[in-house]
Amino acid sequence: MTSKSDLRKALRAARKEHVAAQSDAIRALLFNRPPAPLLEKIGNEAVIGLYHANSVEAPAGGYARFFHEAGHRIALPAFTAPDAPMIFREHSDPHGESDLEKGAFGMLQPASDAADVAPDVLFIPLVGFTAALERLGQGGGHYDRWLAANPGRMVIGLAWDVQLVEELPLEPHDMPLDAIVTPTRIYGIG
Repeated sequence: MTSKSDLRKALRAARKEHVAAQSDAIRALLFNRPPAPLLEKIGNEAVIGLYHANSVEAPAGGYARFFHEAGHRIALPAFTAPDAPMIFREHSDPHGESDLEKGAFGMLQPASDAADVAPDVLFIPLVGFTAALERLGQGGGHYDRWLAANPGRMVIGLAWDVQLVEELPLEPHDMPLDAIVTPTRIYGIG
């Protein structure tokens, strides 16, 4: 089996090529509203954890706006320093993103004065995944550590179809997902 490092490199290249081949108009239509079978599993009071996607990750902004309009509190990952554990803070402005600032890794995150919140449902980015709901992340282990310390959350990956692989080299700390949503399929919830 290919190493995680080699697999990440290949999948990142495939993801970048896939996104580059999509027009802005097509990308704007994707990931705007969570699929109905998934919404049926999410309680009305659930705090929704999302992420601020980079240019090649499956976009999560449409979901943030959808859940915010539905009355849910939205949380995004935040880091106080590069070696600090990942926490979640409330994202109060998913439409204008006026509450975000650059964090320790250069990604946008809620400002330091935003309330700390713990998501009940967590949508996370992927580098790769299997139909068996296994996830290959960026390699930092931030989500795996947070999930190990905060069990009992519903965890859903967002990905492009090109990120699907037959198998992944797993380690004991790798946390499985409850579902994965791509532009064409839902894995794990039907």
